Amino acid sequence: MENQEIEQLQTSEPESVAGVPEADLVRAIEAILMAATEPVEPALLAQLLEQPAATLNRLCQRLATSYEEEQRGFQMVRVAGGWRYQTHPDMVAQVERFVLDGQRARLSGAALETLAIVAYKQPISRAQIASIRGVDPDGVLRTLQSRGYVDHIARDPGPGQAALWGTTVRFLEKLGLDSLADLPPLAGFVPGADVVEALEHGLRVVPVFETPADHDRPPATA
Repeated sequence: MENQEIEQLQTSEPESVAGVPEADLVRAIEAILMAATEPVEPALLAQLLEQPAATLNRLCQRLATSYEEEQRGFQMVRVAGGWRYQTHPDMVAQVERFVLDGQRARLSGAALETLAIVAYKQPISRAQIASIRGVDPDGVLRTLQSRGYVDHIARDPGPGQAALWGTTVRFLEKLGLDSLADLPPLAGFVPGADVVEALEHGLRVVPVFETPADHDRPPATA
């Protein structure tokens, strides 16, 4: 598809919603999303444009399809419950060179492991994370919290009322997920029973027993 559909959405008035041409609504959506720093929910668009959220969501989906079919360098995607513009995945390498200029702050393996535990087991306490990882997670949790990926989301109703950790909207944004339900199932990363059995067999220690004849046998000579 060429530029005709986008031009039609922006310049023609094929339909109206509550007396407002769809083309005007499309231009308003584009302007709002361009200025937004976080995903914009359909409910907020509905408030701002005084139109039904379902109608605005439909127009967003239509725009997103048009951009994708035109193979633009950007996408309009639904993330963390709202819509936003982002770089097309095909252009990530080029944009990274522009934005990062050779400097990249990566999360450590310990941080990624802790983040995965929080994502899949939330809400979860520090003690529970420690029991899974086998080490004190305080330092890693502080790092993840400073990056905005995790935060305190509740309190344990039990004794001590321990703080419970969970992921944030920023976590969903970074992973490009609309909700936690979009996380890949853990089953795909768990080895099958045959693999576990093989690993256990390979790690099993077989005791060596001496026989009385071993004591009577003379030592080997060079």
